Amino acid sequence: MTRLGEIAGMQPASMEDWFEVHNLFIRYTTALDRGDADAVAECFTEDGLVVSPLLGDFRGHQDIRAFAERTARASRERGAQFRHAVSNLAASVDGERGHATCYLLEYMTENGEAKLLTPGEYDCDLVRVSGKWLFSERRITLDQSFPIQL
Repeated sequence: MTRLGEIAGMQPASMEDWFEVHNLFIRYTTALDRGDADAVAECFTEDGLVVSPLLGDFRGHQDIRAFAERTARASRERGAQFRHAVSNLAASVDGERGHATCYLLEYMTENGEAKLLTPGEYDCDLVRVSGKWLFSERRITLDQSFPIQL
């Protein structure tokens, strides 16, 4: 896994870039929690990649949309609500490419009971396309596995 500062030429993101990258993370997590598969896919480049230790790899908008739809379907079928909370965002950039990491807390509320599924981390490569930051690759690392069927 690539760590911030290990990518040649990358510098800490400007305040403006940091806020735009942070907004990208929030758009992604809230769209995933709402079950908005199109909005999830729009957070990625056309050939973007999601690497999930629980669900596998998903490349391109069609596959990423399927990943988000699978999550939404599991939530509906269980009568549950997933919540992805991100914090400790660190971002670096070099021109039109960037890299960001953050902590992830993944919760599920089911039958009136909320529980933490697992803490983890997002490790992401970014590309600025038409002035807008997008994920080109998002790697998910979980501190522990959990027995949720998606």
